[in-house]
Amino acid sequence: MDLIISLAIGGLAGWLASMIMKSKGGLLLYIILGVVGGAVGGFVLGLVGVSFFGLVGTIIRAVAGSCILIAVARLITK
Repeated sequence: MDLIISLAIGGLAGWLASMIMKSKGGLLLYIILGVVGGAVGGFVLGLVGVSFFGLVGTIIRAVAGSCILIAVARLITK
């Protein structure tokens, strides 16, 4: 059950990040982006001393990390 919830949160976070960064992709890309973005967001926000709790905090962290991943991918591909 936790896996399904993680994938759903990852999909939502990846979709939100793609809307913020005006990027396109499919459901699988959104899920991967959101799950990996959650880890990146947790690491980066942890470095600056910011922590979030609960469902909303998890989504915020994953969206922030996903936006970072999209920005880095754009820098690499240009």
